[in-house]
Amino acid sequence: MDLAVVIVTWNVRELALQTLRSLYNDLASSGLSAEVYVVDNASADDSAAAIAQAFPQVKLIASSENLGFVKGNNLALRQIMDSPAPPRAVYLLNPDTITQPGATRALYDALFASSRVGLVGARLSYGDGSFQHAAFAFPGLRQLWVEFFPTPGRLIESRFNGRYPRALYAGEQPFAVDFTLGATMMLRSEVIAQTGLFDEAFFMYCEEIDWAWRIKTAGWDVLCVPRAHVVHLGGQSTGQARPQSVMHLWTSRLRLYRKHQPAWKFHIARLMIAFGLWLRLRREQNPALRQTYQMLYQMARQA
Repeated sequence: MDLAVVIVTWNVRELALQTLRSLYNDLASSGLSAEVYVVDNASADDSAAAIAQAFPQVKLIASSENLGFVKGNNLALRQIMDSPAPPRAVYLLNPDTITQPGATRALYDALFASSRVGLVGARLSYGDGSFQHAAFAFPGLRQLWVEFFPTPGRLIESRFNGRYPRALYAGEQPFAVDFTLGATMMLRSEVIAQTGLFDEAFFMYCEEIDWAWRIKTAGWDVLCVPRAHVVHLGGQSTGQARPQSVMHLWTSRLRLYRKHQPAWKFHIARLMIAFGLWLRLRREQNPALRQTYQMLYQMARQA
């Protein structure tokens, strides 16, 4: 088997069906032998039944609870990696994507073009066709500055803020990056065997950054592949109240800095985060968000 595709869904029935249609259309002309796994996180919109009816060939894993993105992917990944003959590669794909013709094959070819490449991701665009950053440099102190403090626009769209030049996306050649967005991640199975699965301490946000960091630390290259174009509608599967999303985001960011940055940089990062959250707390009028920022501020101070 060349490829196993994993899609995790939660209350995005129509988007997931669209994602599967475009994926299967692309796989049909790719020349790849592939299986598609869908993990449904106890959706209330009959996603699992609709997917089973429309795509009976899908290996459907219907969870009885919302496991989140990380545990949902890991559930399928364990099944794939524990099989007697794992595929050469595994492709993690968001349920709010539309695969453009040739994208899957372009990713697969780039992944195996060099023995050094362990992870690849696609070029992304939004639903209206506009540009979307698909890959970034690992977050450091400069990104935190941009997050909280006034910054010239030219720096926001630059390497100062972890962005790669748009000209690279417009080219034909894959280019080296630190990490790709979790919307499209294709990995060698041997990389998964070597580095492990997603870290389940990250319920939501930063999980793909953490995994890419571990992959690069293990000596593998990570590439963005411009010839592989995927439309990423973005954020449709989150569906959370904003305070909960904010809590998950900053809890994960603190965890990421602690795990991968040297102690001195983590100390500076948590102070910057604490001060930035205090500034937001002062400006915020929503009571629920104020409470969330207060909790996060105390967490950052004591981290």
